[in-house]
Amino acid sequence: MAKRDYYEVLGVDKGADGNQIKKAYRKVAMKYHPDRNPDDKAAEEKFKEAAEAYEVLNDPDKRSRYDRFGHAGLSNNGGGGFRGGMTMDDIFAQFGDIFGDGGSPFESFFGGRGGGRARSKGQRGSNLRIKVALTLEEIAEGVTKKIKVKKRITCTTCKGSGAKDSNSVTTCSTCRGSGYVRQVRSTFLGQMQTTTACPTCQGAGETITAKCSTCRGDGNVMGDETIEIEIPAGVEEGMQLSMRGRGNAGAKGGPAGDLLINIEEKKHEHLQREGMNVIYELFLNFADAALGTSVEVPVINGKVKVKVPAGTQSGKIFRLKGKGLPAVQSYGKGDQLIHVNIWTPKKLNDEERKLLEKLRSMPNFTPKPGKEDKGFFDRMKDFFN
Repeated sequence: MAKRDYYEVLGVDKGADGNQIKKAYRKVAMKYHPDRNPDDKAAEEKFKEAAEAYEVLNDPDKRSRYDRFGHAGLSNNGGGGFRGGMTMDDIFAQFGDIFGDGGSPFESFFGGRGGGRARSKGQRGSNLRIKVALTLEEIAEGVTKKIKVKKRITCTTCKGSGAKDSNSVTTCSTCRGSGYVRQVRSTFLGQMQTTTACPTCQGAGETITAKCSTCRGDGNVMGDETIEIEIPAGVEEGMQLSMRGRGNAGAKGGPAGDLLINIEEKKHEHLQREGMNVIYELFLNFADAALGTSVEVPVINGKVKVKVPAGTQSGKIFRLKGKGLPAVQSYGKGDQLIHVNIWTPKKLNDEERKLLEKLRSMPNFTPKPGKEDKGFFDRMKDFFN
């Protein structure tokens, strides 16, 4: 089933600013929250859909890619875009801050997170951002990279609990193991109950009486991890991929953050990229352009021979169909465009000068542009069409 347009999901136009997007998300989330729509799978899916739309449109980089490429610019083998499979607690944890204290706006309406959802344990690890530089050849085919990353990893001594041993963990006396505390407040609407994370155990439901000597109670330590990253064909400079749960380890058994991979492009020796197309600047001497010739030009994965007809003008563009780059998660390829430049010598010896002086006055050397000899602006129109 095709995904709906994210702007349509939130009911905003493409020029909406951050505040408008946040306000629209809150409105949709309030409408379809599962506690207001118990056992309604359709409402739950719309609630998740709104969170997905907000995650993308609230992030300038993701929003830019979405505006340029649509869903194809976000859904890729590297896991970019929305992190599919998020639970309700994931959504509350990631976006709850836009509703104010308590993490979720629905706690004050429904007396806590309904539906028996479990409390979160520990503190989520931070996201980790790395850069991966790719050659044009790697971008054309897609590539799997093994990257050694220095990050916080789960402590092997305590298995991430932060405790010295199993006897060093006790149930929190403040929340009695629930991870939450409830308060009743009087408002002009009457008494309202709010639920917030326990200030003593930070929502873990447990307290540590003796800390692990290796991680000193954090549940994680600095270490190295080799991560295999699958990068799809067609990515470009500035794109960001994400791998859920491959960032820094969480504290005291909390979930790991995400690994964010920023794409960089290495400069190619001969080719330049322009979207899905690649461009090659071909320099010909005057004799070859006038008489015609065959030349060997580089392409992404090798070389090809190109026939240059007699009378080729400077600025002429030859097109090699399908020799460009693929679109991310889409069909078709761009082309290779060969831009002809006529090389004018900067220095001449006496013999060369005499020959050119003789040719200068000959009839066929007087410029007589025809309809087929396009100027700069017409060539640019052809280039972008």
